[in-house]
Amino acid sequence: MRKKKKGYQRKRTGVLFIYKRTLILICSVLFLLTGIAAMTSAGPAYRLSSQALTEWTRQMDSGVYLHLLSNENKVFQSMQTDETPSIQLADLLLQMMTTIKPDDPRTLLGSEIPGFSLYENQIVIAGEGTNYTNLPIESGQPDHVIEEEPPADTEKEKEPEEEKETKPEENKNTAPSTGDKDVVFIYYTHNQESYLPSLDAKQQETAYNKNANVTDAGEAMAKRLEELGIGTVTDQTDIGAILNEKGMAYHQSYEASRPVVEAAVSKNKDLAFVFDIHRDSLKRKDTTKEINGDVYAKVVFVVGAENKDYEKNLKLATDLHEKIEAEYPGLSRGVITKQGAGVDGVYNQDVSDKAALLEIGGAGNTVEEATRTAELFAEIFADYYWDAEKVQGGQAQ
Repeated sequence: MRKKKKGYQRKRTGVLFIYKRTLILICSVLFLLTGIAAMTSAGPAYRLSSQALTEWTRQMDSGVYLHLLSNENKVFQSMQTDETPSIQLADLLLQMMTTIKPDDPRTLLGSEIPGFSLYENQIVIAGEGTNYTNLPIESGQPDHVIEEEPPADTEKEKEPEEEKETKPEENKNTAPSTGDKDVVFIYYTHNQESYLPSLDAKQQETAYNKNANVTDAGEAMAKRLEELGIGTVTDQTDIGAILNEKGMAYHQSYEASRPVVEAAVSKNKDLAFVFDIHRDSLKRKDTTKEINGDVYAKVVFVVGAENKDYEKNLKLATDLHEKIEAEYPGLSRGVITKQGAGVDGVYNQDVSDKAALLEIGGAGNTVEEATRTAELFAEIFADYYWDAEKVQGGQAQ
C-alpha cells in the first residue's frame, strides 16, 4: 500500500514538473511575442534605436564604464584611484531603468517641478560662489526694445584707453603679432542684452537696449586684443532685428545668428576662436567681483553639450577659466554645460572646436564693469594664445 502511494506521489510530482516547465515555456513565448509586437507596432519616437540607446547610456556615470573595462583589461585599473567609488548594483539598476540617480535629486525633481529642468545643466568647474542655485540664466524674450541713445555714463573713459594705445608702439619691435591674419571672431546672438545701471530711469523698464548693450563689452575686448597683436573681427549684426523681420521667436536667436558665424568662418579660414558675448540675468551679488579696488563683472563659460564634439570646446573653456583663476581668483564663475529641454544645447559651437559662449556680468552690472572685464579677459586670452603658439612651434609675425 505504501509503495503504491509513493509511486503515485512520484508520478504526480513528475506531472506537475512537466506542467510547470510547459507553463514557463508558454509564458516565455507569449512574453517574447508581446515584446516583439510592442516594438514593431510602436511609433518611431518609442522604438528602440541607436539614438535611444545613446541617450540611455549617456545617463550613466563614466565611472561605470571604467569599472567594466578594468575588469577586462588591467591597463584601465591604473586609471582608478582610491577615491573612485565602487559600483552599487541596486543604484545602477535603478539608474538604468528610470534615469534617476539616488544621489542626485535633480534627476527626479527635474521632470516634476516646472522650471526645475534647468538644473539638468552641469557645473563642470565651479568658480567662487557658483552652485546649482545660481546657474547662468538666459534672458527671457523682451516685450520691446528701447531705441534711445545711451546715457552719457556709458561712454568709456578716454585716458586709460590712450595709455593702452601707446603700449604696442613702445614695444612694436618685440611684441608678437598675427600680422594680417584675423584669428578671433566675436559676435552677439543676443546683441540687445543690456546693463540696467547704465540706463536712465525711463530705460530701466527692460534689460534690453539697442545702443548700450553687450556689444560695448565685445568691442572693448576686440580693441584690446588688437593692441596685443591678435587679429580680431567683430560682427555687429542686429540679431534682434532679424528676428522681427523674419517673424522668428526669441528662442530662435541662435538659428538667426548661425548664418553670421558660418559665413565668417567659411570666408576666413584663419578664424580659429569664436566667442559669443552675452550677459546673465542673475542678481548683481552673483555676477560682481571687486579686485584691487576695481569692480568687475564676473564671467562664466557656457558650453553646449549637445554638440557631438563639445569636449574640445569644453577644454578651451576649462583652460581659460583656470588661467583667469590663476591671475584673478574669483573673476570666473566657472564652466557650465547646457543641454536638454528649454535650451539651445549647441549654441553654434559646432562651427569651431575653439568656440565659447561668454556671459559677462548680469543685468545688475554696469557697462563699465563689463568692459573692464572684457579688456582683462583679452589680456588673459592673449597670454593663453601666445603660450599655445610657443608650444605648437608657431612663429609670431
